[in-house]
Amino acid sequence: MNSCTVTFLPYDRVVTVPRGESLIRAALHAGVHINASCGGEGVCGKCRVILEKGNIEGGLSERLKPEETERGYRLACLCKVVEDVVVRVPIESSMDKSVMNLQVTPRRTATIQQPDFESLKEKGLFIPPVEKIFLSLPSPDATNNMPDVTRLIEMLKHQANEHRLELTLPVIRKLPGLLRSHDFQVTVTVTRPVRDDGKNLILNVQGGDTTAANYAVAVDIGTTTVYGQLIDLASGRCLAEAGDFNGQISYGEDVISRIIYAEKAGGLEKLHEVVVGTLNGVLQKIIAAAKVDAEDISTITFAGNTTMTQLFLKIDPRNIRRAPYVPVATLYPPLTAADVGIRINDHAIALVYPQVSSFVGGDIVAGVMGSGLYRQDELTLFLDIGTNAELVVGNKEWLACTACSAGPAFEGGGIEFGMRAAKGAIEDFSIDPVTYEPMIFTIGDVRPKGICGSGLITMAAVMFEHGVINNRGKFNRDHGTPRIRETNGVWEYVLAWKEETQLDRDIVLTEPDLDNLIRAKGAIYSGCMTLLEEVGLSLDAVERIILAGGFGSYIDLEKAMTIGLLPEIDPDRVTFIGNGSLMGARMSSLTNRIRKDVVTVTAKMTNFELSETPSYMDHYIAAMFLPHTEIEKFPRLKARMEARQKK
Repeated sequence: MNSCTVTFLPYDRVVTVPRGESLIRAALHAGVHINASCGGEGVCGKCRVILEKGNIEGGLSERLKPEETERGYRLACLCKVVEDVVVRVPIESSMDKSVMNLQVTPRRTATIQQPDFESLKEKGLFIPPVEKIFLSLPSPDATNNMPDVTRLIEMLKHQANEHRLELTLPVIRKLPGLLRSHDFQVTVTVTRPVRDDGKNLILNVQGGDTTAANYAVAVDIGTTTVYGQLIDLASGRCLAEAGDFNGQISYGEDVISRIIYAEKAGGLEKLHEVVVGTLNGVLQKIIAAAKVDAEDISTITFAGNTTMTQLFLKIDPRNIRRAPYVPVATLYPPLTAADVGIRINDHAIALVYPQVSSFVGGDIVAGVMGSGLYRQDELTLFLDIGTNAELVVGNKEWLACTACSAGPAFEGGGIEFGMRAAKGAIEDFSIDPVTYEPMIFTIGDVRPKGICGSGLITMAAVMFEHGVINNRGKFNRDHGTPRIRETNGVWEYVLAWKEETQLDRDIVLTEPDLDNLIRAKGAIYSGCMTLLEEVGLSLDAVERIILAGGFGSYIDLEKAMTIGLLPEIDPDRVTFIGNGSLMGARMSSLTNRIRKDVVTVTAKMTNFELSETPSYMDHYIAAMFLPHTEIEKFPRLKARMEARQKK
């Protein structure tokens, strides 16, 4: 039994959850509030439930008296659901049944889209850009004394129908000794040309038959992190992956601060050096994990934003941050890994994803390619949300893009207790609409120590719907709860008391935190509206939304729409692709079709600079409220709020 049903009394709410799910998270999915503020470690002792039918794993605690345990009391945060159960939420842990309908809608997350490798195979598009060919060459004699290179090329033409072949000097140097030491039995690594009139380059020659060992590496060079995957080009499988923090963080958290550092004497060389060091460290990890020979890695694909790409290639990025915001290049020639300091072998060919503009980079192009957006009929809005938000709208006929600065709020920046998604970060939240007591969930189900981006979004949405904050993000000071208080002139809500946290103080959400969130979400929403307006479309025309970026899979879609971060659309039409940059790099490693398409796709992506678009500021000002000055743009939210006002 992989799933179980949980019935919550007295509300008669039934939810199906995976076997092993915690009972308190099941309650969240069912829309049932249970008081809890310790993040799931059993410290606060407030999440008491009574097991009425079935068995459950765990839930016992020293905070429960023996007589309570005998009566079936358990702590919901410590319970694991292992079979169908019926539990009762006692009055001390719950809200009055009459206000249950005031609960916000159950959690809705985006459908996750995996790399579409099977589709490539079905459509005959699994054509890796580099192949290995085993050759059994005739030995030279008095009647056949053609040069070694000619012998190799003629056999490739005859056996593999390969034409327009070129060799590199290192291959020519190693060829005579290699042929004779392996009785003229060799494996040749050949690139497939991207252009129809292109040439096949012989990258390497190995003794014996090594055709089964042909690998590629896909790399996402992010501002914060660097991720790599090692891919088997015979099967298409990812054999290993690893990531690490980009070493450039020590020289600036964001792209602008790094550009400024690069302008200093020796700065560009230093930033290039540290990111290459991070890359080589990641590569060593995945090569060791997959237990492959680095010589068998034939190709490596890099994708990153425009600044990260130029710093990686040691290209001066200074003009990216100055009007009229001009990158040095958008297309880069084929390179070898050795050209950019990557320590795998001397022959591996390197592809760097092209950019569109200074702020729409190769990571976004890779996401468009990897997600298949450019091959679809549906009009799609693509969002990669982070410190900078990049937006693309279009389909297989046309594409338009832009970028806006959202600020660091979604990654914990500018939030008093903000943090990146890590153990102890509050990632989900609910509130009792009568007592205003919280129900919080942390990553790892431990005591809280901060708030991550998805948790921040949910808190703002839940508090807004229940009237704890108004549409400007200001707390209602008349609710009569000690959790809403003023400290040093700043109003705040206490998420967890000091003794329930990993810290030596209360964890709070403040009005300045909410101001920063509203600015961040306003930038993204107004960017979407401006881009659609510039191409002559309204939101009604959008058939699908694709989310990319670090926390897309954790965003509660209804909550994101409640605060006006995303346009209001049916959640079933929202897809999450995770790290779109890495997905695109991987797909390019698997098929030459994407490598052929990418130049065409990049060329037809029309870029709009929001700073040069007058309507953007109008949209931004209108979006500086929860969810917006025009509630009519959010009809489902409007209907929910009107229904609450009638109760």
